Amino acid sequence: MLGYRHAYHAGNHADVLKHVVLVQLLDYMASRGKPFWYIDTHCGAGAYRLDDGPAARHGEYREGIGRLWDCADLPPALARYVELVRQLNPDDDLRRYPGSAWLAASIVVPESRLWLYELHPADFATLETRFAGDRDRVRVYQEDGFAALRGLLPPAPRRALVLMDPSYEVADDYARVTEALGDSLRRFATGTYALWYPMLRRREADRLPRQLAALDARAWLHARLTVRRRPMDDGGLYGSGMYVINPPYTLPGILDAALPALARRLAQDDSPGFTLDFEIP
Repeated sequence: MLGYRHAYHAGNHADVLKHVVLVQLLDYMASRGKPFWYIDTHCGAGAYRLDDGPAARHGEYREGIGRLWDCADLPPALARYVELVRQLNPDDDLRRYPGSAWLAASIVVPESRLWLYELHPADFATLETRFAGDRDRVRVYQEDGFAALRGLLPPAPRRALVLMDPSYEVADDYARVTEALGDSLRRFATGTYALWYPMLRRREADRLPRQLAALDARAWLHARLTVRRRPMDDGGLYGSGMYVINPPYTLPGILDAALPALARRLAQDDSPGFTLDFEIP
């Protein structure tokens, strides 16, 4: 949806969950020392100003990364995530927030390739400029990321991490993510796929976890974080989930330590919570 701009929500609680998980996936793949492809189907602008523009006006980051910024006793996965955000803020003043592409570019091993897709013209232009000096490694396209997957899978190095993070502002996004995951698994069954989704009081949002389970992936992990109680009406985002197909075997233990701390520190009322389910043969 071309009206959606992630800058309005940069650094909020949903970004924190998404990026904590993403960093662990990237770190694991990089630890193998072999090149891989990172494919981001809905990339946004790559990084965001928190001290000016939409993020400053809405201030959602204050109840996300802002809650973790000065914490000294974080579990390792949260400390690692905050460490990377600090690389974008070397003066220790939280003014900028990295998008998924920035995190990936900071972690991938040499000879890896990043494939970044964004339809919004302004965000695409910012993204293209941001990576203009790294064109041997980073490819940026103003195209439909879901459709682009068909031409990218299977990847040349036979190793890939795909992040799907659409806006979900149109109901069609819910159907398209499951279709894209199913098609991608048929093309490249051993890839790692990470899907972020919102928790909203909406029929499509409630139905999505069941549709993901119906994909019948051999190995999967499902993490959910709620920062407040479920609203009685359409009260907006109260949590989010990450569904990972073919996760590393280390991820459940890492998130088992991180999720309780996230729920406690990002709570917006007295009813935060989390769930962690997985099946890794």
